[in-house]
Amino acid sequence: MLSSLFAPGAEADAGVGPALELAAAVDEGLLHGFARVDEDRADALATLAGAFAGSPLHEPVAEAIDKIAAGSIADDHLFALAAARIALFGAVHDALLASADAALGRRRAGWAGAAEAGAAPPNLLAGARSWLRELAITGWRGVDNDLVSASSQAIEAAFGEPALRRLAVLLDGLAAELRAGSPIATLEHVPVRRWADLWSRALLLARDGGPRAAAAEPVTGRFYILGTDVHEHPTAVQAQVHGVLEAGGEHAAKEVRIVRASVSAAKVDTIVGPAIWRLLGGHQWLLTALAQRRVLELTDMPLTAGGDLIWDDARARLGDEADPFTTARIHLGAALAPATPPLERHPVRIAEPVLVEDLSTVTLDTRRLPACGPLTPEILAGASACIGLLRWDDGAWSVQPLGVQTTVKKKQAAVHTGDWALGPDDAKLAKAAGEAVEVLRERAGRLLRK
Repeated sequence: MLSSLFAPGAEADAGVGPALELAAAVDEGLLHGFARVDEDRADALATLAGAFAGSPLHEPVAEAIDKIAAGSIADDHLFALAAARIALFGAVHDALLASADAALGRRRAGWAGAAEAGAAPPNLLAGARSWLRELAITGWRGVDNDLVSASSQAIEAAFGEPALRRLAVLLDGLAAELRAGSPIATLEHVPVRRWADLWSRALLLARDGGPRAAAAEPVTGRFYILGTDVHEHPTAVQAQVHGVLEAGGEHAAKEVRIVRASVSAAKVDTIVGPAIWRLLGGHQWLLTALAQRRVLELTDMPLTAGGDLIWDDARARLGDEADPFTTARIHLGAALAPATPPLERHPVRIAEPVLVEDLSTVTLDTRRLPACGPLTPEILAGASACIGLLRWDDGAWSVQPLGVQTTVKKKQAAVHTGDWALGPDDAKLAKAAGEAVEVLRERAGRLLRK
């Protein structure tokens, strides 16, 4: 049962702590810069290399550490450290997900997909690697506005190449966070692990012939929505819709799988709250299904082996009303969960849809509640049931609420994060949300006309 993960004294896999300690050797190097590796950090890196004895990574990691300690830092050396770090977090992910599956009694598919090799222009990748190398040599503590600004050319070039769009967004987000914190030497707290995560993933994506995107197969069926997780950044927003897919044609056997669909848009930091839904207006059927709690009929919608629907509104149409709590009670327990793509294995990626009928048995994470929806801590306080995402963060499990059943004016009601996808119920909020986006679009249009 889910409550077993939250029971007093419950512990994660015994290897989780040591694995994270090993990864911290790379994090500390990135904090202070690999141009300045003192004896303690050199010892920590040597221990990291020893942990990979007997694996294909041992030789490149050991060589990288020797070269870095000697003051010779090349792309291949940094890539070896990034690969070792990613492998450690992948092992932690696997151990935690196995514990979650056991507690939920959840079936999970084996991995059968393959990442496609990249075919991006080598000079664009080299430009991205050059900036990432300078970050690693300098260290977060040495980053200033000049070093952050040096990323502009590489980011602009990457945005111009469709195959590098994922890398471009990642670099742009990292640069924005570094810019906001510069000069980082004066920061009281540096998000060491987060920035190391972004740096490692970016370096992997910037490698010649590195992975780009997983192949997808078309599926036809009914997509029942469970809830929406909104990821918001000053320069981008993403709505990640979790649900179950009842796949199969009219006369075919039905297979129920846990899936998710993500839609994104670029933004500026002045667009916040309900206004962000206006940026996703190109996905009208998906937004309508969220706001009206409707099922979506899919036809030949691409689905990756990792359970991600590559959303195309033209391949969807609205179906009947479908209450997310009814969907969870009927389908979630027996649905097949997707395998995690090998290069996506990281504890932060764990986001398992769950139904919680007894909220006293779990820890609810209210920090992730988006400002673009009506769900608030006050509403959570009176909730009787919750649909959420099981997550693991900083050594503990929690449930991120996506929707709750509660009592409003002595009547049972449901409140979900995606209820305002077509605009807030409150007329004043709706007007303000629309005006913020329209004003910026009008100003942008005037600039382009000039």
